[in-house]
Amino acid sequence: MAKANPFQFIQQVRSEVSKVVWPTRRETLLTTAMVFTMAFFAALFFFLVDLVIRFGLEGVLSAASS
Repeated sequence: MAKANPFQFIQQVRSEVSKVVWPTRRETLLTTAMVFTMAFFAALFFFLVDLVIRFGLEGVLSAASS
């Protein structure tokens, strides 16, 4: 494996970084808001599923112990 020249490496890194298309502030805020929204709905969904399972399990266990 050939060792790369550090100066050449830095030039290559700068060349690759210049090709990156950075998101605008609006795009960043919009995607952040979407992530928080989806996380909220996922948490709400799992909370409701947990609630249903808990009530169902409590009903089954109380019927079995009676």
